[in-house]
Amino acid sequence: MSLCAILLFLLSFTSPSRAADVEAFPDLSLNDPSALREASRVLEEELKLAARPQTYVLIDLVTRTIRIKGRGIEFHHIPIVAWSARSQRNMTGIYRLIARPSIVRRKIDPPATVEQEPISLADMPVDYALSFTPLLTIDVVPAAGNNPLQWIVSSGKRWWQNLKNWGDALLTDQPAAQDAHLQLAVSAEHAQSLAWSLVDGMSFVIRRPTDE
Repeated sequence: MSLCAILLFLLSFTSPSRAADVEAFPDLSLNDPSALREASRVLEEELKLAARPQTYVLIDLVTRTIRIKGRGIEFHHIPIVAWSARSQRNMTGIYRLIARPSIVRRKIDPPATVEQEPISLADMPVDYALSFTPLLTIDVVPAAGNNPLQWIVSSGKRWWQNLKNWGDALLTDQPAAQDAHLQLAVSAEHAQSLAWSLVDGMSFVIRRPTDE
């Protein structure tokens, strides 16, 4: 039995009542050693997270999905329209979310006699950056096909930030930061859904493609 199969077997026991529902990497080719090593690494990390009563996120760049999971069971998945990465080789291990995306909260009107609506999914941002420890930045941006103007604005902000970082490094004679960076393009609705689901300290694991 391969290491990947053994890890999948152990993962199923983190939730015995739902063991039949566990399907990890059905796209995996057993004839690809690199893909098997990557899948085994991800399963080892996920096994640590699934052993505790917590939700965590698996970003699967191979199948282009974001999976919100707990005890090895998938609660929600978000399709990734497109992605790009810098320092992809460094994206291993378990990352902890430092802070959730900022939200523009509604102004409260104290004299108002009508009950004001609480913050909802519609108030979540569609364009935001997530910071992690160890060093990792994930930019969530709206897909171009959903709102071209919004995509242009988001891309412009990313371009300006990269230019600023390059300029700062040039002026201070210091090398530009080489921390891991990942950009995910999803629909606006899915970006809001992801932002709604996140909590401080949430764990993330990334599955990388092996053919690049």
